[in-house]
Amino acid sequence: MPVRSSTSSVFRWPDKASVAAAALRWAADQATARPGLRRLGYFGSYAVGNWGVGSDLDLVAIVDDDDRPFVERGRTWDLTTLPVPAEILVYTSVEWDRVIARGDRFAVVMSTQVVWLWERG
Repeated sequence: MPVRSSTSSVFRWPDKASVAAAALRWAADQATARPGLRRLGYFGSYAVGNWGVGSDLDLVAIVDDDDRPFVERGRTWDLTTLPVPAEILVYTSVEWDRVIARGDRFAVVMSTQVVWLWERG
């Protein structure tokens, strides 16, 4: 998380390299802990380079299967070890294929912008 100097009111926000390195370590931990994980990456401001103070890390995970409703899936992912606030979208592989096949703006962003941190071989 951002840190405040004890003598200043200025926040020092982690840069892209720091966030990407932390996300890579976090992704490796997730790959070990989640056998159904197929891919894990990030998109948004850190992926395209327009991050700034207050930017969060937008994550996307592709899993083999998950019967829970879409809005509940991210709740089981511990994002607190990342250096900035983060959110995660968790799709099954079938759902992900449907998202990409739609061809809408979101699909284009997700198919061109995601920086993949981990992929099952």
